[in-house]
Amino acid sequence: MAALEEEFTLSTGVLSAGPEGFLGVEQSDKADQFLVTDSGRTVVLYKVSDQKPLGSWSVKQGQTITCPAVCNFQTGEYIVVHDQKVLRIWNNEDVNLDKVFKATLSAEVHRIHSVQKTEPLVLFQRGAVRGLEALLAEPQQNIEAVIPDEEVIKWSEFFMVFKQPVLIFITEKHGNYFAYVQLCKSHSLSKYTLLLGKEEKSVKPNFTARVDGKFISLVSLSSDGCIYETLIPIYSSDTEKNHRLIRALMLKAVVSGAARNGTALTILDQDHVAVLGPPLPASKECLSIWNVKFQTLQTSKELPQGTSGQLWYHGEILFMLHGKCLTVIPYKCEVSSLAGALGKLKHTQESDPHSMPHFVDWETCSGYDLGSYSADQSRTLRRKKIETNLQPEVPGSKQLLSIIKNDSEKHIEVELRKFLAKSTPDFHTKIGDVVAGLLGRCKAEPSFYPRNCLMQLIQTRVLSYSLCPGLMEIALEHTDVQMLQLCLQQFPDIPESTTCACLKLFLSIGDDCLRDININMESVFDYSDTIQDEKKEMKEQTEIVQNGFSPEDNSCSKDDQQLNKKPGDAAKETTSFPVTSCPVTPKRAALINAVLHSAYSEAFLLPHLKDIPAKHITLFLQYLYFLYLKCSGNATMTLPGISPPTLSQIMDWICLLLDANFTVVLMIPDAKRLLLNLYKFVKSQISVYSELNKIEVSFRELQKLNQDKSNRGLYSIEVLELF
Repeated sequence: MAALEEEFTLSTGVLSAGPEGFLGVEQSDKADQFLVTDSGRTVVLYKVSDQKPLGSWSVKQGQTITCPAVCNFQTGEYIVVHDQKVLRIWNNEDVNLDKVFKATLSAEVHRIHSVQKTEPLVLFQRGAVRGLEALLAEPQQNIEAVIPDEEVIKWSEFFMVFKQPVLIFITEKHGNYFAYVQLCKSHSLSKYTLLLGKEEKSVKPNFTARVDGKFISLVSLSSDGCIYETLIPIYSSDTEKNHRLIRALMLKAVVSGAARNGTALTILDQDHVAVLGPPLPASKECLSIWNVKFQTLQTSKELPQGTSGQLWYHGEILFMLHGKCLTVIPYKCEVSSLAGALGKLKHTQESDPHSMPHFVDWETCSGYDLGSYSADQSRTLRRKKIETNLQPEVPGSKQLLSIIKNDSEKHIEVELRKFLAKSTPDFHTKIGDVVAGLLGRCKAEPSFYPRNCLMQLIQTRVLSYSLCPGLMEIALEHTDVQMLQLCLQQFPDIPESTTCACLKLFLSIGDDCLRDININMESVFDYSDTIQDEKKEMKEQTEIVQNGFSPEDNSCSKDDQQLNKKPGDAAKETTSFPVTSCPVTPKRAALINAVLHSAYSEAFLLPHLKDIPAKHITLFLQYLYFLYLKCSGNATMTLPGISPPTLSQIMDWICLLLDANFTVVLMIPDAKRLLLNLYKFVKSQISVYSELNKIEVSFRELQKLNQDKSNRGLYSIEVLELF
């Protein structure tokens, strides 16, 4: 998933955006500082976190900056070109650009590119490339013409590929587009013809690119509103021939085909692109983030003031011109997966840097037919036409599979331990083969259950449910709750039917069976302490207000209060909730918490929840209600522990259980009181949020008053009513 955070505007009083916006936004040698070059005479250094400029430099009247200013990461100095040929270099201490280092070049400059760990490169308008140091040593050196006459550079980008500086630039001549790849160290230049659509001859396409292995993935936003991808080899065996490259459709109709201006795109990561433009012919311009792997729109933001069709991306920040102001929009992109696209992808609080990825990268594996299951099938097929080298087979895997078929469980465990000590490039696929071999024998021999081997394989953290679909079914058959808990904690793609099967087992298994089982208790806090605290608070206070809730709520009707009373026990009427202790043992709670953390999709989960017996539904609801009270009683609205359930997860599961079994719950007397108390709690929370909304409105009015102070006289009386 992806999300756009709250936008803010940088001060642009010293900048002048032309009809086509700014010349560029470039990273400086500090992570939070950026160089903004306007279309006239000024360069401003901004610190984004403070939303203020740190320095501003302008060329003299009559001079014009002709390419964006960049930072030399090796020296920390800034470089800019004005009037096509005049190069200036300065630092933070310099005040006047007219007094800094100046070099007049012999040819017109198109752009200067600068990235980390190498010197800046100067790209001239006729296609020649020079390193900055060589150019400064002899500014008037002869600059050759690389591209033919009437060919014009439209776009360029600079990458570092295996410590090799690589420059790509796109040119246009009479509606035809060409791509040039320059390897700076070897001085080899390759030219490719881009086969674009016929409609591109009248409209300028937008380009962006990233390095993808041994290729440059060139992505273009076409005039038909679709996004296309072209794979360009970085290393070409024949640099003289003009190869023709065919593009492939990546995303369809992301912007209106009628849009001619205000469109742009940039690649955020391997699976996400940001697109600027109106989604429909009559709609306003929008900034949207698309997932190219699953072809889905992740998030969007409407831009009512319009844009210049420029979009810059640095780190996790997007820059664009919204109206006349430079707008900054931070964003977040999660790892793309099917679990995240269809359901709720679980988040781990602590990420293990040494853990292997949950999902298999099928493009790195040999000997597998991708068929129609690969989301990047077209890219893979084109890659296979160019790159045919296969990884060699890892020795030892076939021997282990043969041992699994015939040998004893103890021998298999010893050999498996030796195999896991090895590290191979396709380790995750070999682990999948080993699990498949073990499960195959388990099905053929019901008495064979190599539990220790399976636990070792799960703890490698490279498995997923799709890689070993029979593993959890075998564990369910053997009532192996420890293995099921481990699978729920590590597998991000468990089907909802299997999740519900685990939940049924966790709710129905006896406490005697759980007593001797080793279960991970990280998600469970110490219930005994909280029970003692509750008793102490009940003795000291008869009326407690926690997060806006009072146990004795006078707004409740007399009928509601009567429902809470137990028959024949009016003298012992309690002023607190009926649930004061955990309804399940700590070990059962740890197992249920693993289910609460699991990923799911509501549409697929609800039918399976209807099959849970009524008494288990009541027990589960009581436990969720207990957790809800603990969360609400804490100022931070969280539970103690290393990885406890969150308030959002608790509420989601309460809603799911009630949606699936509401009629059944109404027929159970204990559940009725539970529903009534939940109703009271929600009612009190609504009251709290209502008051918070009033305060928010008051603060907004205060802000408006502060903004209008500049238009008032010297004397004024202000009256503010909060309620």
